[in-house]
Amino acid sequence: MTTSTTIDTAAVLWSATGADQTDRPLLIILHGYGSHEGDLFSLTPHLPLEPVIAALRAPLPVGDGWAWFPISESGNPDTASVDAAVAAVLAWLDALPQRPRTVGLLGFSQGGAMALQLLRVAPARFSFAVNLSGFVTGAPQGGDTALAEHPLPVFWGRGTADGVIPASAIERTQSWLPGHSTLTERIYEGLPHSISQTELGDVVNFLRTQYRVTAAEPAA
Repeated sequence: MTTSTTIDTAAVLWSATGADQTDRPLLIILHGYGSHEGDLFSLTPHLPLEPVIAALRAPLPVGDGWAWFPISESGNPDTASVDAAVAAVLAWLDALPQRPRTVGLLGFSQGGAMALQLLRVAPARFSFAVNLSGFVTGAPQGGDTALAEHPLPVFWGRGTADGVIPASAIERTQSWLPGHSTLTERIYEGLPHSISQTELGDVVNFLRTQYRVTAAEPAA
């Protein structure tokens, strides 16, 4: 992994462009390991209309898809690799021609880990995170203290039949999230490493709540 990791701006999928992005919230969507930007973007028709949605492509090619960082059997990825991916997303956000009203994060699996990591690295820049079948990394982050003092909303959904995320990563996430977020946790009986219709409905309700909360707030 090198520090030159970047987000391919030409690969970003947008739900709105140009003037339609003005003075609106931004919801950044982060796909899982070996997937691509079009995967979670397919959820867009089911999500609230308030935000502009941007689905990013992870920077590392892997098989027929892309990854945010190399996979780790232990469930605790290399810190430098995660740092490089986070820096790439923040640099992409800095370079946007229009400043979003607020910025939320939604990720699946490795993308869920990225959503939480971005929240931990730069908590002042984000309003909330949705973590679907993801986890927190083990290394302490600069924003952890701020999140403990001023927790942000996090939705964490996972299935009981998920055989992909190691138990140690789940336990680490269970330990960290309650003290660093206003947590909405949902566990789905029999759900494997995927997203069910029931979970999607819960995510939509969570997002609607966040946009009701932020609708009356001035831009940061």
